Amino acid sequence: MDNFTNEYFGIGIQNGKTPENLGVLWRSAQNLGASFIFTIGNRYAKQACDTHNAVKAMPYFHYETFDDFFNNLPKGARLVGVELTDEAVPLESFHHPRRCVYLLGAEDHGLSKQAIEKSHFLVKFKSELSLNVSVAGSIVMYDRGIGKPRS
Repeated sequence: MDNFTNEYFGIGIQNGKTPENLGVLWRSAQNLGASFIFTIGNRYAKQACDTHNAVKAMPYFHYETFDDFFNNLPKGARLVGVELTDEAVPLESFHHPRRCVYLLGAEDHGLSKQAIEKSHFLVKFKSELSLNVSVAGSIVMYDRGIGKPRS
């Protein structure tokens, strides 16, 4: 079996602001087909909003630093940063990689400069104002699942 023909994705947050957002994101990740979930910086704590207890149902990884995370990306996976920057491409026209890791930042600070620079792709989507990180992650995962071409 050739591991590079299979598709998978993981999703996580860098320095998440509120633990409640993690529970909602993990629940969405489990429902929308994520292979694994992770945090960078702040750790996961059990949340009432994670009613499916996704952290026990799928692999969860914690990384103390961005470098630790980046050095442990799965082989062949592309890092997709979700960030409102001029360099980011619109999600509506983005072709999701077959194997990737989606990285979200905290609502108040977004992704670190290092994460933005190291991302293979940056995506954004139309929104009047910034969204809750769990909502933003859910939109990205939903977009991946609607059968758009892969890169």
